[in-house]
Amino acid sequence: MKAAWVLSARALALLWAGFWTFFFVVESWWWHTPIGVALLWVSLGVFFIFLALVPWRWELLGGLLLLVAGFSAGVAYAIWSPSRLSAPSRALTTILIGAPPIAAGALLIMHCRIQRQLTQG
Repeated sequence: MKAAWVLSARALALLWAGFWTFFFVVESWWWHTPIGVALLWVSLGVFFIFLALVPWRWELLGGLLLLVAGFSAGVAYAIWSPSRLSAPSRALTTILIGAPPIAAGALLIMHCRIQRQLTQG
């Protein structure tokens, strides 16, 4: 049986991916975004879901991918966020985009390290 924190990490990753996929779909629909642009955003959400599902099969790889995705998404949003946003709004959104996959990835990697230590010694 998996540790509760591994299940929590998986759930956090799925919630993060599901939220942003839902957000991309609804925002594209609400603003009547051109189909090409909407497909780009929705495909990003589907990619997030893929990243959230990888740890179910390959825990360490999934954890590493989530870490990279979280840092990349946070940095990308910090760079390309709308200039009209206030600094607190920009900071909060950057954290909402990047922190959940970083936390999930870190938990998964820590679990793999602990499991390896338990089996070696």
